[in-house]
Amino acid sequence: MLDVRRLRLLVELSDRGTLSAVAEALSYSPSSVSQQLSLLEREAGVPLLVQVGRRVQLTPQAELLVGHARAVLDRLEEAEADVARSLTDVGGTVRIAVFQSAAHAMVPQALTLLRAEHPNLRVEVTEREPEAGLFEVAARDFDLVIAEQYPAHTRAHRDELDRVRLARDAIRLALPPHPTRLMPRGDPDPSRMLAAASGMPWVLEPRGTASREWAEQLCRDAGFEPDVRFESADLMAHIRLIRTGNAVGLLPDLVWAGEAPSVALVDLPGHPQREIFTSTRLAAATRPAVVACRDALARAAAATATPAGDGLS
Repeated sequence: MLDVRRLRLLVELSDRGTLSAVAEALSYSPSSVSQQLSLLEREAGVPLLVQVGRRVQLTPQAELLVGHARAVLDRLEEAEADVARSLTDVGGTVRIAVFQSAAHAMVPQALTLLRAEHPNLRVEVTEREPEAGLFEVAARDFDLVIAEQYPAHTRAHRDELDRVRLARDAIRLALPPHPTRLMPRGDPDPSRMLAAASGMPWVLEPRGTASREWAEQLCRDAGFEPDVRFESADLMAHIRLIRTGNAVGLLPDLVWAGEAPSVALVDLPGHPQREIFTSTRLAAATRPAVVACRDALARAAAATATPAGDGLS
């Protein structure tokens, strides 16, 4: 009989690529991971790993075993969900990965609802960029992720994850307060306003993020390459740089979370919106604790007031 815990290590190695990454994710030592996989090889009766340079690679038999192991882990998770649904009380622990602006705007109110309605439910929240959060939910590091998708920017599809929309969030050009001397006068046409920002310093999120790729393409469609002098994943830093007149940028409405904007906001061409959604493993989607968290997040998202573009105030 193959050991389920060792099968999970093999799945982890398939997902993460190296023994050290598996060890770090599961709080083991690399030697312990290697030892357990050696024992799994004995149980399976076939080689599962081959040395390629300084790394190990899965054999075809290991890849075959990984497919079966994923199915076993999913069935075990479904069994846990079935047992949980048989209880009258929602409890246990839900680990949520969330990106920054959603953490500020939605999570506090959702936690308040959950504390009142399900006092025996423990919710753990960790800030993660959406790309990392989706991977880590698939890898069972988290139970639920709040992620985002930008217009015309598709993510790699993961068959093992579902997707439920939470909200749509408008994205606007953000300018320093009272920027009338810098921008065209008269009726603020979105295309003219964006083009007028071409000569200004920009703050954007780091390269490789979906938001950065989308922002750069938006500027290119308007006929210019943004002069990106500041990079930060922290949108609060973006706001401060823009508010003090050091940069312009693109901000989603959710960053204000019901507060009055402290910068000038201008609509963009086409009035783009990002989609905010939650994802979990299909095997965990019916777990009462996950269902309760999604319900609370949906109510918090619906109650979150976001600003309209206030033009050149």
